[in-house]
Amino acid sequence: MKLEFPESSAPAPPLDRRVRRTRSALMRATIDLVTERGTTAVPVSEIAEAADVSRQVLYQQFGDRDALLLQAALDLARRELLEGAAYDPDTMTERAGVLAMARHFAEHRGFYRPMLTGSCAFALNKTLTELIIPVNREVVRQKYGNHLAPELVDDLATFLTGGASAVVNTWIVEGEEPLDPEAFTDRLMRMTPVVTAAMGRSTTPHQEERRR
Repeated sequence: MKLEFPESSAPAPPLDRRVRRTRSALMRATIDLVTERGTTAVPVSEIAEAADVSRQVLYQQFGDRDALLLQAALDLARRELLEGAAYDPDTMTERAGVLAMARHFAEHRGFYRPMLTGSCAFALNKTLTELIIPVNREVVRQKYGNHLAPELVDDLATFLTGGASAVVNTWIVEGEEPLDPEAFTDRLMRMTPVVTAAMGRSTTPHQEERRR
């Protein structure tokens, strides 16, 4: 199943090649500096210098540092996690998909940890949640068909996404060094049948109505 980007975080329309190179350079410099320093409090002047552009160009392209930080994180996730050569949602098993995710966050922990504890942590969590909710919404629909009201489907998808995000974020921020993607994948996979069984035992509003 392919992840569909919501409009609020969808890739921008095609840009001029020079503009694309500039944006890519700024995002790479941001990732490198945040990873190196372990903080998102990196001066705009240093990011611009590392990307070999002026501060004015940085502001023209992104507006401010937090916007650049957020776009750099989303670009990294899209390129390596969602659109990478190894990512094939049609053939990849569930465990392989979870392991690919865990390996990505483990490899780039030095960047994601300060992002998840820095100035744009809320915005990053919100945007990443928006990327995953459509997938969990489909999971809920497959489980219950058309028995649930659309608002309840959305609430359940948000609930599942938020719970999983909390576990992943805690692992990235507080997990022992070095992170172990295999062990974490096993940990997540052990929860899957428990959650599925709980959902299967749940009484839907439709079923409850029929009992009355």
